[in-house]
Amino acid sequence: MAGSETVTREEVVGQSEVARSLVAQLGQVVLGQEEAVRILVSAIIARGHVLLEGVPGTAKTLLVRTLSVALRLAFRRIQFTPDLMPSDITGINVMFTAGSFTFRPGPLFGDLILADEINRAPAKTQAALLEAMQERTVTVDGESHPLSAAFTVFATQNPIEFEGTYPLPEAELDRFIVKVILDYPEAEIEQGILRRVLDGFESDDTSSYGVEPDLDADGLAELRRVSRGIRVDQRLLEYMTTIVRATRTAPALTLGASPRATVALLRMTQAAALLDAREFVIPDDVKAAATPVLRHRVVVAPELELEGVSADTVLKSLLEKIEAPA
Repeated sequence: MAGSETVTREEVVGQSEVARSLVAQLGQVVLGQEEAVRILVSAIIARGHVLLEGVPGTAKTLLVRTLSVALRLAFRRIQFTPDLMPSDITGINVMFTAGSFTFRPGPLFGDLILADEINRAPAKTQAALLEAMQERTVTVDGESHPLSAAFTVFATQNPIEFEGTYPLPEAELDRFIVKVILDYPEAEIEQGILRRVLDGFESDDTSSYGVEPDLDADGLAELRRVSRGIRVDQRLLEYMTTIVRATRTAPALTLGASPRATVALLRMTQAAALLDAREFVIPDDVKAAATPVLRHRVVVAPELELEGVSADTVLKSLLEKIEAPA
């Protein structure tokens, strides 16, 4: 069994209750997105950034804002546009007196950062964000400034509108631990949303959410510590590696997943086990996490994409062919 440190059954059960309470609170505000909520909570426990994809109005912003309220963390929203410059998000050095400069931090200096319509920003701004995501620091005029320990980027993109957008480079996509897809809710759920609005819910008024914060940055750090101690059998490590390596040789894919994807899959399975109050990962954790972790890291062959074949379809086929350990 592998694990960064030993954690007790009591620690796992206690932190699992905390994590499930967080999932429940998000689910009370963002209706009909149970799978997305669970993946999102697993991702922040795994200390990873999240790419959210969905048409406008599917609660992407609401989901992240609710998470910030539940965790008592600073929420920052950045609207990405074609004229957004790196200094607009990182901050600048301001001269107050002759020869004396003071750093004025930009919106990246928060805890939960919503990068709205991230694919509308030019390459230079994408590069500045990439450094922040990978190094968790910002460099301005050669000087590095550390970001919050809870710093997490939640980037959104619209799957149907491409005019005025810049495709995200593979290096940046690889920094997102998962890609979460939010679809339209079912009719019954949509009616439930209307009932909530009639009862006084306002998406721009966090006091109407009904969320009672029972976590903070220290609590999140403890969740992460216990998650890293979840045990993973050697056979499951081999299973994860086999899945990721299979994407590199699959005829339907022109680009497979990197070793970073294997690490992401490991961390997401540990978080999933914690949510289920288990001290160990099971094959079902790997199967459930594989598609969200890999879908944005692989590229479907153009001729198949024209036929409507998606990354999810190819990954499902690969998972069916690879035998899971008993």
